[in-house]
Amino acid sequence: MQFSGNASRSGPPAPGTTLEQLLIGLKRRLVRQASSSIGMLEQALDALWRLDAEQCRAVRDRDEAIDAEEIAIERDCHELLTLHKPVAKDFRVIAFILKVNADIERVADHACSIAKVGIKLAEQPPESWPTALRDLSERLPQMCHELLRAVLDEDADRARALVAADKTIDKLDKRLFEEATELITRDPTHAAAGLLIYRLGRELERIGDLMANIAEDVVYLETAEIIRHAKNRRPSGM
Repeated sequence: MQFSGNASRSGPPAPGTTLEQLLIGLKRRLVRQASSSIGMLEQALDALWRLDAEQCRAVRDRDEAIDAEEIAIERDCHELLTLHKPVAKDFRVIAFILKVNADIERVADHACSIAKVGIKLAEQPPESWPTALRDLSERLPQMCHELLRAVLDEDADRARALVAADKTIDKLDKRLFEEATELITRDPTHAAAGLLIYRLGRELERIGDLMANIAEDVVYLETAEIIRHAKNRRPSGM
């Protein structure tokens, strides 16, 4: 069962609806929810670069719909677990939807936080944007869209590559800390802007972590393998 289409559930399922059909509907809603959260991130970053406070406020206004759908998807997952007692791949699909649903909502939360920082920076613009922040803001949306394709195709190999790509995001976050520190040191009057810029980096880095988490869940969905802590395991005998 692959993630495609735009249908969503409205009201109780029709009589005779199979578990597979219900899961397909839920997965479609999850993809649409993910697309909305990624759209919020892109809108927040666009508003940030233009220091458009009004557009930043528009990002925050979108969060309520994301929250409501997260709750609805979670409720429907619990209903399926209770009524259908799924096993094997069907159980993994529901577990996947539950975990990813929560992470997607958190992406929207971070997009809102970026928008809030954008409102503050519109009042006290920085003298320049750090290179690492530009790199982060370009890489992360690309990573999000690549992950969405991995989810749609249920592509475990692509998902594994995205888990590895999170290391680059972490390095850029560290570099941004150095650039923000240099900005503050060079001109203490820009201390507030420097701190806000570093906060942007932290918000983006956390979105990267969420993307890596979802990529790990794609691997679990397709292979039943939990790779979350695999990078921390040592070979036996060491």
